[in-house]
Amino acid sequence: MEKILIKDAHIVNEGEIQKGDILIENGIIIEIAASISAKSADVHVFDAEGKHLMPGVIDDQVHFREPGLTHKATIGTESRAAIAGGITSFIEMPNTNPQSTTVELIEEKFDIASKTSYANYSFMFGGTNDNLDEILRLDKKSVAGLKLFLGSSTGNMLVDDEEVLRKIFSSTDMVISVHCEDEATIRENTAIYKERYGDDIPIKFHPIIRSEDACYISSSRAIELAKETGARLHVFHLSTEKETALFDNSIPLKDKKITAEVCIHHLWFSDEDYDEKGTHIKWNPAVKKASDREGLLKALLDDRIDVIATDHAPHTLEEKSNPYTKAPSGGPLVQHALPAILEFYHQGKISLEKIVQKMCHNPAILFDVAKRGYIREGYKADLVLVDLNAPWRVNKDNILYKCGWSPFEGTTFTSRITHTFVNGKLAYKNFKVYDGLHGERLTFDR
Repeated sequence: MEKILIKDAHIVNEGEIQKGDILIENGIIIEIAASISAKSADVHVFDAEGKHLMPGVIDDQVHFREPGLTHKATIGTESRAAIAGGITSFIEMPNTNPQSTTVELIEEKFDIASKTSYANYSFMFGGTNDNLDEILRLDKKSVAGLKLFLGSSTGNMLVDDEEVLRKIFSSTDMVISVHCEDEATIRENTAIYKERYGDDIPIKFHPIIRSEDACYISSSRAIELAKETGARLHVFHLSTEKETALFDNSIPLKDKKITAEVCIHHLWFSDEDYDEKGTHIKWNPAVKKASDREGLLKALLDDRIDVIATDHAPHTLEEKSNPYTKAPSGGPLVQHALPAILEFYHQGKISLEKIVQKMCHNPAILFDVAKRGYIREGYKADLVLVDLNAPWRVNKDNILYKCGWSPFEGTTFTSRITHTFVNGKLAYKNFKVYDGLHGERLTFDR
């Protein structure tokens, strides 16, 4: 299927919804018009009547666990789940085993993805207390950006040396993405509850241990440092209403030096869900109060928050069933993120145009992704067809994650992703992932 014609779609793109047709040749969108006729017999026509066509989602924060943690997930298994969720491009994090903290190690991950990824891919490079020389070796046109953990992570990934942080912020013009939680605050809080309960701390105390203060102290420091040094800073997974006041909505995204992201789980869940979901919704940063959830949505809508992502981070059920101090944080989300945010559309909380802006356009702008994130002539044909009125229920039989579970199990979503196209190839249709790897390495206009 080198030539594809999508007919009669409601095209959601660049702040508008217009009915029209899309013609694709050799993976590129070559024409967008109100009506296009198939001029030859070799054009494969898709009737999109009644469906909405969006650009493929660009997820700027996932953990696909390869190399080294492949009992949880692989680039192959999770990219397969991603395209079933309408995510056609992902940016994966460096805290694998080994960690992506040298140019050679990150290129090994690119090599794995070139052979196994169903979706387009790039990787963050991990900053540490002692790898500034490696950071300076990076080709900014071929690597998504730099990731710093200012809160706890595995191995050597925690960057807690203020002098090193300042040097990193001052030495690169790449996007620096940060996980912001103050480690001293978390250690102090953990000690209090561990003394009281031992390892089996009730999960309801997770957002008190990894508290609003822990988040705000760290994110405000990072922003202050970015302002001092002129660094390009992106703050991952905001979880508190208080933090949203740190961000600006007075200038266009392309001109912002400091940006922010919110994840699906912080928009969907609150501390009221811990009794039912337990460690299945244990994330870092923690899911917090309902008022935080509402404040995050408000900041998303008024453009203080720029991007919606997943922070997809699977663990096995056995691992998640451990007592609090040993149960890892994170959960699988790529297959269900777009259907979940579309529920907010059905509830009148967000428009389709705003969803596309935050999940497709803005990640492309923020990371300078070349020729993706929009439905435009000359752009790569990463596209998603959605039926907004085709309810389905999440259950074990239709979950594609290697870990085999989802925090959304038992949820009925109103909207269904019916088709996903990756570089002009039909990769997914109605709960079936097609054989064939169509993902490409992302490139960046920098």
